[in-house]
Amino acid sequence: MKDTALTETHKALGAKLVPFAGYNMPVQYEGVTIEHETVRHGIGVFDVSHMGEFLIEGDHALELIQKISSNDASKLTVGKAQYSYLPNDTGGIVDDLIIYKIKETSYLLVVNASNIEKDWNWITSKNDVGATMRNLSDHYALLAIQGPKAIEAMQSLTRHDLSAIKFYNFIIGDFAGIEHVIISATGYTGSGGFEIYCKNDDVKQIWDNVFEAGAAYAIKPIGLAARDTLRLEMGYCLYGNDIDDTTSPMEAGLGWITKFTKEFTNSEALKKEKEHGSNRKLVAFELEGRGIPRQGYNIVDDNGIIIGAVTSGTMAPSLGKGIGLGYVPTPFAGIGNQIHIQIRKNTIPATVVKTPFYKRQ
Repeated sequence: MKDTALTETHKALGAKLVPFAGYNMPVQYEGVTIEHETVRHGIGVFDVSHMGEFLIEGDHALELIQKISSNDASKLTVGKAQYSYLPNDTGGIVDDLIIYKIKETSYLLVVNASNIEKDWNWITSKNDVGATMRNLSDHYALLAIQGPKAIEAMQSLTRHDLSAIKFYNFIIGDFAGIEHVIISATGYTGSGGFEIYCKNDDVKQIWDNVFEAGAAYAIKPIGLAARDTLRLEMGYCLYGNDIDDTTSPMEAGLGWITKFTKEFTNSEALKKEKEHGSNRKLVAFELEGRGIPRQGYNIVDDNGIIIGAVTSGTMAPSLGKGIGLGYVPTPFAGIGNQIHIQIRKNTIPATVVKTPFYKRQ
């Protein structure tokens, strides 16, 4: 197992560490519900330094990115970020990612930790245009400072106006005494805040200063378990659960980041699928009875016939009810439709709902 630059810090804080994507990662500190509510109502900090970072540069950088990604990166200007995915050649998804335009011919791609090697090899195999590629994953750390109090609590750490950084925009500037830090108004929680990219050698200083500045706001470290409940309450997909090499982006509801104004990997097949419609769809559901849906549980119809499976599920701390995502045949996918979740020997009714499950006050 690899360590992040903050592994010893997490141990000292009493974190429960678990293997995740080849890294020792903190899954929780005080408990999932406490940490979840801290982010929803205050401010919490995740160490997500296991994520991958690729720098793609040169005159042909955009050409390569346009070829491998679904969204239209030509719309990016310096200081803006974009959610996208890497289609494979067979109708599935290599990974989902965020693309940052750093300079006119320089882009940072942030990919999932479990897919770093796979993504690197995939992009390299498509790089017949001569773009310069650098894998920075082992040298950079990433902190997600999330929650409605993040701007107020962190403003003292930078000369830049944090409130002026719009969603999916970023700056490169000073933060916590370190220069040339990426401060990005992105996150995976739905409660606002920032993601901070810095070198491994600088992350401990930033971590310490963040907690000092946030002390008056009851800042806490947050583990990956609460990160999962937070993202699920927003209906955000998790690679390996809700999307993977076998799931269609059209089925998964990712048509909004699939731009057919350009050619990209497998774009013709995806365009035909969008025109003809998918046989199944990823839906969000809320349980109407007691129970906790878990990944792999069967989804059944009124007659008990299996029609799908839960891909992500939890007891939502903010809602006090079981929620989940799963693929069902398209006729069952309409908002308000009734489905059923098999939880051990019980069959619990559930209703298909629109995401996000959680709506900020």
